[in-house]
Amino acid sequence: MLWLGAAGLAAIAAGFAFSANSVRGPDVTLAAVVRKDLSTWISSNGRVEPIDPQLVVARTDTFVRRVLVTEGAAVESGQLLMTLDDTDLRAQLARAREEYVAAQEQVRATNSDSGARELDRIEADLQRIDAELTKLRADRSSLQRLVDRQAATRDELAQATVALERAEAEREFLTRRRADLRQRAASDVQRADFKVEQARQTIATLEEQLRFTRIVAASAATVYRLTVKTGEHVQVGETLAELADLRHVRVRAFVDEPELGSIVSGQEVLIAWDALPGRSWGGRTTQIPAAVVPRGGRSVGEVLCSVDNRDMKLLPNINVDVRLRTSNRPPSLAVPRSAVRAAGGSRYVFVVRDSRLRQQGVNVGISSASDYEVLDGLYEGDRVAVSAGAEVRDGMAISSSGR
Repeated sequence: MLWLGAAGLAAIAAGFAFSANSVRGPDVTLAAVVRKDLSTWISSNGRVEPIDPQLVVARTDTFVRRVLVTEGAAVESGQLLMTLDDTDLRAQLARAREEYVAAQEQVRATNSDSGARELDRIEADLQRIDAELTKLRADRSSLQRLVDRQAATRDELAQATVALERAEAEREFLTRRRADLRQRAASDVQRADFKVEQARQTIATLEEQLRFTRIVAASAATVYRLTVKTGEHVQVGETLAELADLRHVRVRAFVDEPELGSIVSGQEVLIAWDALPGRSWGGRTTQIPAAVVPRGGRSVGEVLCSVDNRDMKLLPNINVDVRLRTSNRPPSLAVPRSAVRAAGGSRYVFVVRDSRLRQQGVNVGISSASDYEVLDGLYEGDRVAVSAGAEVRDGMAISSSGR
């Protein structure tokens, strides 16, 4: 009988244990309502650019005589960067100066007294012939009256007419000669003046090119690109070096078209570079695009950002990751998006009260990828259900696992 009694007690105990386990609530994952930064960001890519680069180009076809700097070197304003061979330029300049002197001599010869004396002789001859014409016209008129009165012969009148025509022809010749001399003198002076001005401009151009055979930094900067070496031949317009103040750089961010509407000038920007993991650089948007452009199958707007690069680590033309803050909120109460449910246009959560889930209406504000801003209905430290092995309901007892 004793063994039967013991067995009965064991059965009763097992029954109580089964009953207790059967009323135990489901496992529910809980999360705490906390304060956090709910600012929203747009992620994209971009390229680093110098803000005000100094582009050094060759002004003449020549050879590089010496390169005095290396890529990455910091230089001061006026510091000599490289020298180019100037032998040919100096020879050209000497010839141009000789041509200038010769052109000036030609101007003086053109304006000399010989030309003026010839014009003076023609003017004197014209004055003489004009006086003769006056007398010949008067004599012919007198003879014509005498012939009409039969006081002179027609031969005498004919001789007077021939003399008048000869004088008029001589005057016409002298007039044409004077005009030709004046035109020729003006053309000669113009040509001589043109040669002088042409020689002067050639000298100025060669002197400027000669100055640029000594290449100096226009301002304090860093040499971030050097394209030539000592002894290389360069042509006019060829890039020799690129310099810039790299303490402040510009990032050209390529933002996808659907996200451009939230971009304004002055927004915070964070830059990251794969070559230096864990580092970031701050900046601000400075220019919003007026149009979108195609880029690698995307339609993007090119947003310009000014970035503080005082450590000089960001290099021109590198590709970087860009994050742009499109909304900025102080730390706010936040609840996981997976905890918020919707019904009939309102939102609610299941909050833990005395080890039971209680349905609680909430008002939410902005959202991030993982959280909602809580405007009303919850307090910091509240725990809410974010997932459950079974369907949850108001008043359900739980066995929770927090996070």
